[in-house]
Amino acid sequence: MEDWANGLKEAAITVTDENGIFTDMNLHSKRVNLKDVTKTVVGKDIKGCHNDRSNAIIKDIIENQKVNAYTITKNGQKKLIYQAPWFKDNGDFGGLVEISLVIPEQMPHYNRDKQ
Repeated sequence: MEDWANGLKEAAITVTDENGIFTDMNLHSKRVNLKDVTKTVVGKDIKGCHNDRSNAIIKDIIENQKVNAYTITKNGQKKLIYQAPWFKDNGDFGGLVEISLVIPEQMPHYNRDKQ
């Protein structure tokens, strides 16, 4: 199988386990978050990478197993930040995933609910 996650040039994917320990990050996540792609945070606690406000949000996502999504502008690029719980095959909470996508400033929206 192709290494599709590392082939995503504008999508940073970062994954933790149920205890908030980093388990994976794709190449773009390393570029964005670590600057040096030879480094890693895999095996480290997510709390060590965030301030108190962010850690409170992360705790809420974990405890309530809910999505936190928002947009930001960083380095002149608009991004969608999507933080969500992921679940194991047996349905148990598995941890968190964050997907950060570069999105256009103006983007069409289509209503697929229309009859």
